[in-house]
Amino acid sequence: MSDLVPILTGRLRLEPLQPATLEALISRDKDKAERAQGRALPDAFVEPADDFFLKVQLSRMTSRPSGRGWCARAIVREEDGAVIGHCGFHGPPEDVGRAEIGYTILPPYRRQGFAVEAAQGLVDWARTQGETVVFASVSPDNLASLAVVEKLGFRQTGVQVDEIDGEEGVFELAL
Repeated sequence: MSDLVPILTGRLRLEPLQPATLEALISRDKDKAERAQGRALPDAFVEPADDFFLKVQLSRMTSRPSGRGWCARAIVREEDGAVIGHCGFHGPPEDVGRAEIGYTILPPYRRQGFAVEAAQGLVDWARTQGETVVFASVSPDNLASLAVVEKLGFRQTGVQVDEIDGEEGVFELAL
């Protein structure tokens, strides 16, 4: 499927997470997750796993296999193959209601421009899929993420209350 290819940026490969990887992460089986994904996963990728997020992503992947490109991806640094975070969309726009990105860079790799690069890769990919607007929801106290969306040209268009994350600014980027 064409939507299962990695998104390539200058320094990164945004590789789709496999359903079996998510199942293993939910059960906290690092070895099984690594085998399923075909790459070493740092403890910091596995240990703080958010079961709600993983289960929602797994459900979206399995209920609409053709939309898997719109789901979670591992952020892999090209130079050494290190998994440095995860990113992706909340799910296919037809399921979620919009093309909305999210990204997390593991602490040792922060402040090196990886979040901006990964988010830009997602935005560019969404454009190739025919999307005309990309969204991001950011907590007002997440200064690093606010800097990412600002750098990419997103504009705040509203506020929402997420049942898990609380109040978030809603940001849009017209493509």
